Amino acid sequence: MGAVRRIALALTIIGALNWGLIAFFQYDLVASLFGGQDAFLSRVIYALVAIGGLICLGILFKPDEDREVAPDRQRFTNPNLNTEFGEEPDFKKEKERKD
Repeated sequence: MGAVRRIALALTIIGALNWGLIAFFQYDLVASLFGGQDAFLSRVIYALVAIGGLICLGILFKPDEDREVAPDRQRFTNPNLNTEFGEEPDFKKEKERKD
């Protein structure tokens, strides 16, 4: 993950925490730190969080890089494992064939 995406993810987390504070405690942390919702610096923070959220949309639809892809393996459709339900080999007949 590149530096831009990490910054975008951090901004999105900050925005999510701020929305959680608003929902649970009716307290807007960004507005209280930077002079209210209409203050220029608060609006810049809100805009950065929004841009970070848009960048994180790309992460949402990107396939996993860490996922291991299994190599092509030979598939057996009906292996004879000689279980109790299968036919048991007759070793006496095979021994007679060798002699």
